[in-house]
Amino acid sequence: MATRREVEVVALHVSPVHAYEGRPSDGPLPDPGPVGHDHVTVRAGLGIVGDRYFNHPAHRNAAVTLIAAESLDPWPVDPLVARRNVVVRGFDVDSLARGAVFSLDTGDGPVRFEVHRPASPCAWMDVVIAPGAFKALRGKGGIRCVPLGDGVLRVGKAELVVVGW
Repeated sequence: MATRREVEVVALHVSPVHAYEGRPSDGPLPDPGPVGHDHVTVRAGLGIVGDRYFNHPAHRNAAVTLIAAESLDPWPVDPLVARRNVVVRGFDVDSLARGAVFSLDTGDGPVRFEVHRPASPCAWMDVVIAPGAFKALRGKGGIRCVPLGDGVLRVGKAELVVVGW
């Protein structure tokens, strides 16, 4: 039985570089351009076009990251600072187990994903969000997924359907 939820995609993040490399005390690397987008293109087995993990062999099973906006609510921050590709409000993405299959439909048809593993937070969260965020986000850092189909995701209202939990 499928679980359906109305959610909101509040942010979409795409960046060709890793801004959080090295020591957090040195600060993040500059991003070469805007990382927030109103829509993104997803390719099956490859990830999000233009993202640093797109078609990267070491990350194919974890090329797209999602986080629940509610995980970031304790801090008044831009949800893009967590550097997760898709930020959704209205569903606890961390409740999805490895192997779960779900789809997101933001109006251009459903895009299917399979959960591969948790997207664990790192020490950078204490620098870019607030002291203590690294520890507070454990178990709430989101999920890493492989896209099972092509499609477009947009910021705004969406339907999230979990078909295999």
